[in-house]
Amino acid sequence: MALTITYLGHSAFTLDDGRHSVVIDPFLTGNPTASVEPDAVRADAVILTHAHEDHVGDTVAIAKKNDAPVIACHEIALWAEKQGCDATGANPGGRVTTDWGWVAFTQAFHSSSYEGVAMGVACGVVVHLGGTTVYHCGDTGLFSDMKLIGEIYRPQVACVPIGDAYTMGPELASKAAEWIGAPVAIPMHYKTFPILAQDASGFAPKGVEVRELAPGESYESKG
Repeated sequence: MALTITYLGHSAFTLDDGRHSVVIDPFLTGNPTASVEPDAVRADAVILTHAHEDHVGDTVAIAKKNDAPVIACHEIALWAEKQGCDATGANPGGRVTTDWGWVAFTQAFHSSSYEGVAMGVACGVVVHLGGTTVYHCGDTGLFSDMKLIGEIYRPQVACVPIGDAYTMGPELASKAAEWIGAPVAIPMHYKTFPILAQDASGFAPKGVEVRELAPGESYESKG
């Protein structure tokens, strides 16, 4: 079964196996690079890596429109419930099993707050759908346990932040992709705002195929 991975801009992606679809970090409204409007997103779940506004984005609107649960760290899940959404909370090391696959949270070295209020820990997320495992690193610096995450989950695709300033820049992101060991790496969290790197040419991990996607473009993984 094939999995279609569509880049929506910034750190937002949809994963679709033809029967089920999930969206990760749906920052669309206010995102100058967004490729779709929130109303166009179909999702069986909304998955969040952390609570910063450029990741939470249109979570509430998409979750309510699709009657889809929000899957996120415990504190974000509690917040989502207060907004009228169904939500499932977890934390790094935990796995959430669904009727379409599973979601596992990993550590990430970053902060997590919404409208200035601290909200749990920042995470990476591993999603298994349609026979393919995708590791979305979230916003993070480089850390050596990325090797272990790669060994445990063996993702076919890694979505890696490269924009610098708030996350890894291209050089450290290249090392991260090498450590993760997924055959394919997709750069993210760049080109959105002036402070972020506008060029992915320095993202060149050895032994890894880089798929640079423009917002709206897709990559199909065969699992």
